[in-house]
Amino acid sequence: MPQTVFVLNGPNLNLLGTREPEIYGSATLDDIAGMLEDRARELGLEIDLRQSNHEGHLVDWLHEAQAVGAKAVLLNAGAFTHTSVALHDAIKAIRTPVIEVHLSNPHTREAFRHTSYVGMAAKATIAGFGALSYLLALEGAYRL
Repeated sequence: MPQTVFVLNGPNLNLLGTREPEIYGSATLDDIAGMLEDRARELGLEIDLRQSNHEGHLVDWLHEAQAVGAKAVLLNAGAFTHTSVALHDAIKAIRTPVIEVHLSNPHTREAFRHTSYVGMAAKATIAGFGALSYLLALEGAYRL
């Protein structure tokens, strides 16, 4: 039975493809899901992709990832990256490795985006490669 990688997406990521494409690119979340599913299949993995604009859902899904024995979590927490101690604590509370993912490079943007509570707890961070960031993170998860 293939191992599952959770791909969790936070606020406003449902608007990918139309929201600030000069920063986030033109790929939609469905486009990214398709790319991930294709590559996961090649690697013998399954993808469980979810998106929520609500912080508590992301916390619950991190807990669920551990409960079901997921191989890893790819987490693009959106703006919660820079504000959520709850996500930081949830990542620290589980054994499932979490890889932080960003389409853009937060360190080249506004100063408030330079702090990542998610990154402080995550195993690794992939940022700045657009939709490819997700595929690079999936490769990393596969090699864990």
